[in-house]
Amino acid sequence: MKEQLYTIPVSEALEKDCECPVCAMRQELEKASLEYTLGPSYMEDDVRMVTDKAGFCAAHAKELYRQQNRLGLALILKTHMDRTIKDVERLAKGPVMGGGLFKKKSDAPVVEYMKKLNRSCFVCERVENVFERYIATIFYLYEKDGEFREKLAKSKGFCNEHYALLYEQAPLQLSGRELPEFVDMLNEVYLANMKRVRDDLEWFTDKFDYRNADAPWKNSKDALPRTILKTNGIDVE
Repeated sequence: MKEQLYTIPVSEALEKDCECPVCAMRQELEKASLEYTLGPSYMEDDVRMVTDKAGFCAAHAKELYRQQNRLGLALILKTHMDRTIKDVERLAKGPVMGGGLFKKKSDAPVVEYMKKLNRSCFVCERVENVFERYIATIFYLYEKDGEFREKLAKSKGFCNEHYALLYEQAPLQLSGRELPEFVDMLNEVYLANMKRVRDDLEWFTDKFDYRNADAPWKNSKDALPRTILKTNGIDVE
């Protein structure tokens, strides 16, 4: 199958020597989204309108600070603060609590606004929107590309979160005999590689026994970070 533009990130992630290609895919997407946020786009009015409204979560604010474009980040945050101040000044004139007489009380408008603001993030929203299309592309390539299907079956499996995500999405993306075939493949790949990493981790712990001091490490030297990626979807290295 001739590779099309939207299939490239998915295909490249699967070719990486990693414990979860979906994690690798998301990691590259997040990196690109952070660079996009502080690239030339931050001067565009339509982008600034969204960042002014959404702001950033704590994790991505920290990552943006590490990008070293301090002027760009300062300009974005300044207009975001302008928007927040204007909204709060308007909402603060409302009731201290929502609801009225004989009605169930709810959060005050200011509190509702802040709760929504604290859950929003320009980078998160950008990542999620594209990531959903990447997941759909996995199933598209599974259906259309035999070479991709073979690579998926021979991969090193997935982390817990993305194994569950693919399992959940399978009935929504596939039908007929391809659905049970995909699920069988997914289960086999996941379990075989979880057991592989589990065995590496077991030998890692056994190496701390003095009786195994002179025994080879085999594939266990990096078993702990690989295990954390499998169980938590986090690359600690």
